Amino acid sequence: MHIHTLENYQPSHDFSVKNQKGEQRTQYVLMLTSITMIVEIIGGTIYGSMALLADGWHMGTHVAAFMITLFAYRYSRKHANSPTYSFGTGKVNVLGGFASAIALAVVALVMLIESLQRIVDPQTIHFNESIFVAIIGLLINVVSAFLLKDDHDHHHHHDHNLRAAYIHVIADAMTSVFAIVALLSGKFLGWNWLDPIMGIVGAVIIIRWAYGLLKQTSPILLDASIEEEYKNRIKETIEKDSDNRISDLHIWKVGANHYAAIISLVTHYPKSNQHYKGLLTEFNKLSHVTIEIIKCEEKPCMPISS
Repeated sequence: MHIHTLENYQPSHDFSVKNQKGEQRTQYVLMLTSITMIVEIIGGTIYGSMALLADGWHMGTHVAAFMITLFAYRYSRKHANSPTYSFGTGKVNVLGGFASAIALAVVALVMLIESLQRIVDPQTIHFNESIFVAIIGLLINVVSAFLLKDDHDHHHHHDHNLRAAYIHVIADAMTSVFAIVALLSGKFLGWNWLDPIMGIVGAVIIIRWAYGLLKQTSPILLDASIEEEYKNRIKETIEKDSDNRISDLHIWKVGANHYAAIISLVTHYPKSNQHYKGLLTEFNKLSHVTIEIIKCEEKPCMPISS
């Protein structure tokens, strides 16, 4: 005889993204980025290159962003089944991605302001030393990108935290390339003005990436609903069974790739809760469903055959 306990009927509330490999590789990238940040900030300050200095400070914010990324992974894992959170900690990774996007936007604005100042007030640039440091920065960025690439390819649809880390690395690589181009042009063509211009170009690209990430994560944090077409299909599926009528329907994200739903339906012929959940088996985006069944006491307007 099988004994049913309360646990048999309690759904899981753990909607966090499981990506231990991504977490470990983010740690490696954090160490590499920290070293490069220190080298580029010191180098940019000593050798007078705005492009190199901007790249160094850019990496500094990314170090902070990677720390947010690692905190999000560990916090969501530690509190995955905590009763403190109604639907688990699935949104912690999304919050990490959102915070990283804010960091991206802030550093881009700082780069933009500093670059504009350098156009008005140019400084002497030591090209050979600056180019050498910028190349080292680019190589470390390439290594970091490859460390995160495989996990990003497999998880980019639902792990916004990992996507943010990957975008940070690509943004770092882009600013390193801009710095090298600007420094080479200044050294061989005398185009010293290109150094701050590349800082501006890098800032604009980073702001665009940050906006895209904010656009992805904000609706999840604000409990935005699922697509209207998907919602209508759920409603039609329940209402074509017997004389059911949906009186209230709420669907929202509780994790990067998980939705919860609260459905209230009115019927003259109520059935079990499991019956109505069974009608929704094809809707695999719904990870947590709560159904309220209200029996209508008035005369049926849609009698069904027995």
